[in-house]
Amino acid sequence: SSTAIAITEQPVSVSVPVGYSFTLRCRAEGRTPLQYQWFCQRQSVCHQIPGATKQDLPITAQQTQLYTCRINDLYRNAVFSDWVKVEVHQCVARGLPPRLWRGEPVIVLNPTEQRVEVGKPLQLQCAAMGVPAPSYQWYRNGNLLEHQKKKKLWITHAKVSDSGTYLCCASNSHGEHWTTAVDVHIEDFPNPHSTEGGETLPPAEHLQFCWWMFPLATGKIALLVGNNHYQHHPDLMAPVTDVFELSLLLEQLGFQVVSLLD
Repeated sequence: SSTAIAITEQPVSVSVPVGYSFTLRCRAEGRTPLQYQWFCQRQSVCHQIPGATKQDLPITAQQTQLYTCRINDLYRNAVFSDWVKVEVHQCVARGLPPRLWRGEPVIVLNPTEQRVEVGKPLQLQCAAMGVPAPSYQWYRNGNLLEHQKKKKLWITHAKVSDSGTYLCCASNSHGEHWTTAVDVHIEDFPNPHSTEGGETLPPAEHLQFCWWMFPLATGKIALLVGNNHYQHHPDLMAPVTDVFELSLLLEQLGFQVVSLLD
């Protein structure tokens, strides 16, 4: 029976920049010597990883994938570990994460200010890197929001009482990091200016707009420079996240993106 094999250490999910090297670990005990085999899944196709037959699986992050490990004994009992997600951030600029990064959360996408009409959906987004992958908790006006524990905060029908200042805490076993705080305005009447600057356009519509603007953006290279440190100006936080968001958008439009900081 499969109870003959006990997993004593499950692999853990991580959220890392592209090119980052780390190891997924799995440990188990059984009545006979055990054999390990790792699998990965992307776009819902599962592959056995050739030669990945040890307890530790070294990975250099290239793209977001899921992983699991199958363990079997000599009696043909087999168990699978938890599926874990290796989330890869393709265009984190140099200088992120810090060179001596130990895996503590690093915010790579901050939420943005929102103006939403009553009854319309409210969506805020953030993202953080971390080893292990961070968990998320959203707050409004300093109060913890019981059910908002994902990267995306989603409220289907916004109410006036949803107005306020929002921020999110990303935490893991190494510490916690807070996003910037943003104001959310839920307005009781249609505001003729609410789409100015594209603030209320959902990302998909931004994208269609960009396809229309750059229909032939294949084989092109985009150089993005985010400048945080100015001689006569306080340090800015937004350029890091702006470069990150722009990189994502330009990559979806077929650009090769080079992002630099300072």
